Amino acid sequence: MARSNRSTPEINAGSMADIAFLLLIFFLVTTTMDVDTGIARKLPPTAEEQEPEDMQGNARNIYEVYVNKQDKLLVEENEMKIENLREGARNFIDNNGKDPSLSDSPEKAIISLVNSRGTSYEMYISVQNELTAAYNELRNEAAITKYNLNYTELPKAKQKEIRKMYPMKISEAPPGEF
Repeated sequence: MARSNRSTPEINAGSMADIAFLLLIFFLVTTTMDVDTGIARKLPPTAEEQEPEDMQGNARNIYEVYVNKQDKLLVEENEMKIENLREGARNFIDNNGKDPSLSDSPEKAIISLVNSRGTSYEMYISVQNELTAAYNELRNEAAITKYNLNYTELPKAKQKEIRKMYPMKISEAPPGEF
């Protein structure tokens, strides 16, 4: 048998790097990235000239909300259903000194939220949503009363004015073991 001295032809791989680069760019451009969003909370700025408030005499201005590890909601040491939290928070915030057991004014009302370490994420988010919804409803009602427009339709300057009337003061303490 005769052997052939022919060499096998090689594949030209010069453009392989270009093709791989183009595919990489294509997939980077066409894929979408999910962005995790959190709860929008803005800490108040620290004013050097502002004295810290003495909270001793202002116990009535604090609305205590506790969520334990069994996802039970305790508001002012009474058990409450999540469906009633929004209305309870609204009544507390918008009391304006009428009921002596509730806040003096919306500007002084503080909601203190404490969660147990065993609180489920769903319950935590539900409580946050209800408290935020209470503020949003009050702001919307104030905007309609004052400007005959929904809060979201107002210009930024007027929204800021409504936010001053109903500042969102939600204080979250570190999770506890209860």
